[in-house]
This record gives sequence, structure tokens and C-alpha cells, in this order.
Amino acid sequence: MSIRPLDGITVVSLEHAIAAPFCTRQLADLGARVIKVERPGAGDFARSYDERVNGMASHFVWVNRSKESLTLDLKQPEALKALKKLLKTADVLVQNLAPGAAARMGLTTELLHLENPQLILCDISGYGNDGPYRDKKAYDLLIQSEAGFLSVTGTLETPSKAGNSIADIAAGMYAYSNILAAILQRGKTGKGSAIDVSMLESLAEWMSYPLYYAYEGAAPPSRNGASHATIYPYGPFKTGDGGTVMLGLQNDREWDQFCQVVLEDEALAKDDRFDKNFKRNEKREQLLAIIDACFSKLSTKQVIAKLDIAQIANAQLNDMSGLWKHDQLRARNRWVEVASPGGPIPAMLPPGSNDSYTYRMDPIPAVGEHTDAILTEIGIPLNEIEKMRSAGAI
Repeated sequence: MSIRPLDGITVVSLEHAIAAPFCTRQLADLGARVIKVERPGAGDFARSYDERVNGMASHFVWVNRSKESLTLDLKQPEALKALKKLLKTADVLVQNLAPGAAARMGLTTELLHLENPQLILCDISGYGNDGPYRDKKAYDLLIQSEAGFLSVTGTLETPSKAGNSIADIAAGMYAYSNILAAILQRGKTGKGSAIDVSMLESLAEWMSYPLYYAYEGAAPPSRNGASHATIYPYGPFKTGDGGTVMLGLQNDREWDQFCQVVLEDEALAKDDRFDKNFKRNEKREQLLAIIDACFSKLSTKQVIAKLDIAQIANAQLNDMSGLWKHDQLRARNRWVEVASPGGPIPAMLPPGSNDSYTYRMDPIPAVGEHTDAILTEIGIPLNEIEKMRSAGAI
């Protein structure tokens, strides 16, 4: 088997929901050993969000493969002691507990570095470890609101949230990349470091185009549903068979091709109402009527065929069923099977194929599945493990 980039790296994670689990699952994809610390009994509350995947939660199966589950009630001294013992030999600690919870347990950079100077600590929170919002509760939708995402997403009448957990995903991605950078830095300095990742700052970075568009009080991008806020035609258009085609024109050369090949109206390309993007953007309703008149006579396949001939960027408006069956994903063999407590399930390989190693695609763990093995590994005798279990500490 090929050597993966993070083989030999041990990550301990006090995680729940999406941001931290998504970060650590990606570390596991690259070969890291990820020990997921969960509450005894129920485990990560995301396990019970729904039962869509063979009785398991859709969120959970997405972000928790290739991990080991260790149950610890960290309010009990013996459980906390076991965690600290485990951290003495770990490479990374990731946590997205409530603000201040890790510090109250003595899991601070200063104290942990006394025992393990090479440990990398990554805190993921809504607003960061300081500032006036530090202790404010933060959920994905609330961060979408605070970061201005809702102000530019949706229609003029209705601000709309993203259909996925975009703030959690952004924070998980920045935690992941910061940890990779910290591992590289540790290789140069021999010392661990502390990382503070904020969901607000992560999503604010992704909002930088609309942020700069509204520079110095300028009008921000308007909410235009699935259409582009400043380029037209760029967005969804209905076809004669009831389908929807997404298309995007980027420049005046493409506009000329669109008119000649797709609309079959060469004169329209020179019409001074539409010969520049800003004019087309200002006269959306007039241009939409012209496009609709053409597309209403064609099927979805016919419209896409004409767009392809004209080399106009386009896409089908897929639903989840369409994505499961997507020809391109199948052709590139992006689906594999992973084991889980509910039986084997399909899982998508992580984006990016590297010809020097294969991704780790191991089972999704049951709650506490690896507790005894991990505690034994760090030197806790079996009789002590049984005492901890009797006390509800594991």
C-alpha cells in the first residue's frame, strides 16, 4: 500500500456537528489516525439528526468515516485524566466545544504544551477566542446571517440560506488547511502551535467579492435567485419541455455567438440595447422575453446541444437523484463503498486525485466502538476500564 501524507499522525478531536468533524475527516482521508471523543451513550448529537442512511444520519456518515470512537464523560475526573494521558503522545487536538469549555477542563495551550510541546491545538468556534462576540452561540444559519451571506443570496423578496452548511464547511476547510500548515511548520521548528479558527472569519473570507463590490458604501450585489448579480444572461432559463438550463455568457464575443448559433438572430448581436454586458444587465426583462421565445420551442437537450456548438458554458439543473447518477462522477470512478454500523454505503472519494497514494476510506464507527482498545493502548488496566464503565465515565 502506498504511503499517505499523514500516515503516523494522531489526531484527537473533541468534536460534534459539522465544522470540526469535516476538518478531521479530511485529515483521516490523508492517512491520519483520528480518535473522535464522544459522550457515552448517545455520542455526537449529529448522529441523531435523521435516519436517512440505513438508519444513520446523513450529516454524520458524510463527515465521520475512517475514525475511531472513544467515549468519555469529561465531567468525570478519571475520564479527563485518560484524555490528558492520550494527548501526551498525540500530534493534533481539534475541538469545537462551547466557548471556554476546553479551558475549564485544563485543555489550554500552556498546560498541554508542558506535557507535549509538539502538540498542535486547533480551536473552532463561531466568533473566535476573543472579542465581544466570543461567548455568543453560533450555528451555521446564524453565521450566514452575520457574514452577510443572506443579504446577497435568494430573491429580491426573500433572503435565502445556502442549501448546505456553508459556514461550517468554510470553518472546517480553514481548520484543515491551518493544521496542515502547522504540521509543516512543526517540521521546521520542532514545536507545536495553537490555531484559532472562526466561522465568521471563514465565511467572511468567502464573501470578499460582494464585500469589495460594495467598497466605500457602494451598492452591494442584488439578490437575483440563481442568476448572476451583475452579468446577463447568466443563470437559469426554462425550456420547452419544462426543464431548466443554466448558462453563462462572460464576454461580448460569446454574446455574438449566442445570438448567431443559439438564438439564430444575427441582428440581435448588434442591437445597441444589448451590445454591452452592462446594457444587457440593465434590460434583463426585455432580453429574457427574447430568450424565452426561442427556448420555449426547444427541448432541454436541444438547447444544451446548441449551447455546446456555440461554446457557451452551460449545465443541467440537477437534483440529488441526478447527482447520484451523474455520468461524469461515474466515468471517473469517484464512488467507492465504505463500511458502517448500518451496513456498506457509497462514499465519494475526496476531490483531487494524487498518483502517489490512495485516500483512506475506512468504516464509520459505532459509538464507543474503540474505547477499550484505545484505553488499553495508553496503559489503563482492564479492571480500571471496567470501573470507569460502571461509573458511566466511558
